[in-house]
Amino acid sequence: MKSKIYLDNAASTKPAKAVLDAMKPYLKGYFGNPSSLHELGVSSRQAIDGAREQVAGVLNSRPSEIIFTGGGTESINLAIFGVAKAYLKLHKKPGRIIVSKIEHEAVLESVKALEADGWKIDFLQVDKLGFVNPKDLSKLIKPDTALVSVMYANNEVGTIQPLVQLGSVIAGVNRNRRLKKLSNVVFHTDACQAGGNLELDVQKLKVDLLTLNGSKINGPKGAGILFVRTGTKIEPLIYGGGQERGLRSGTENTPAIIGFATALQLAQKNRLKNVKTLHSLQTFLETNLKKISGVTINGPKNSKLIQDEFNFGLLKLPGTINFSVKNTEGESLMLYLDAAGFAVATGSACTTGSEDPSHVLLAMGVEPVLAKSTIRLSLGYDVTKANLSKLTTVLSKTVDMLKKTKQEI
Repeated sequence: MKSKIYLDNAASTKPAKAVLDAMKPYLKGYFGNPSSLHELGVSSRQAIDGAREQVAGVLNSRPSEIIFTGGGTESINLAIFGVAKAYLKLHKKPGRIIVSKIEHEAVLESVKALEADGWKIDFLQVDKLGFVNPKDLSKLIKPDTALVSVMYANNEVGTIQPLVQLGSVIAGVNRNRRLKKLSNVVFHTDACQAGGNLELDVQKLKVDLLTLNGSKINGPKGAGILFVRTGTKIEPLIYGGGQERGLRSGTENTPAIIGFATALQLAQKNRLKNVKTLHSLQTFLETNLKKISGVTINGPKNSKLIQDEFNFGLLKLPGTINFSVKNTEGESLMLYLDAAGFAVATGSACTTGSEDPSHVLLAMGVEPVLAKSTIRLSLGYDVTKANLSKLTTVLSKTVDMLKKTKQEI
């Protein structure tokens, strides 16, 4: 296969060498079932326990609050359906769930399924940059609201949501509820896209549930976690041997768990260095993209990086650039760029095959025609400015060619 310049890291990242090295022993010699009592089983159990402590250290949580899963989508399903089941068990009838309009399909499809079972779904609107407003959240919460789910950072445009402020709103609601002996509103965030570059301290973020995905942080596919704060009422979706505190039965995938923990620790250890690299590349690329006729960059502006501020003062993920090109089709652009040696996306890889415009861009008020002319670039740590200069040169020529072809037709 022809070598590609890979610019689709929001869809999946290349596993780091250190991650693969950490996984190898558990793919070869240490293959025992973690529930077995012989030496090979005990070795696997000890490795998983160590990985759990690593992840808990990054999240500033208790090891017992980390549930290993098969990936981000499974973690999200466990969070949403698990809380819904627990609420039904206590209240004997469906309640309400609040989600933003720009959530990942794993969240939106989950609440859609619950809506068919009688749950009421309330949507948090976003502004033209993709931000939710904490004041809007306080107005939406009702006495029967069971769950709020707002993603940490958007996978298409990179908008970073004000989780701390949202968490403060929910904490205030829950203080009043406890006085009335009512159940808490549970706060979940899909942090899959944020795991490599943003703050993950769950005490600072004020979340009850947090999902992460290994394939987004230079770790293995098929590995994820759900952080479940102690005291949060949640029921399992998978039943069996009672692994993972009874919330995710089934023999644990030891190599994937080790790989996930290694990747997460590496990402957070090198977070400042990586963010600086991606932020610099992002600034360079956006400056060059703006020179191309008809290009509009979607989402927040690339803010100045402030080292001592929370999340370095960033308003959007470093390395994520979503742009529309007037009078072109995003899919045509993507295919031409692919043929020229650039792996890019038109939006979320999880909705590939859909001919509809991005629900994220539509929620932000982007016109449907412009929303269908969109490309998403998500940079990795190994891309260079020379790669990006080549990209913008090819893109400019491709845009001119497509516009000319359209005029001739």
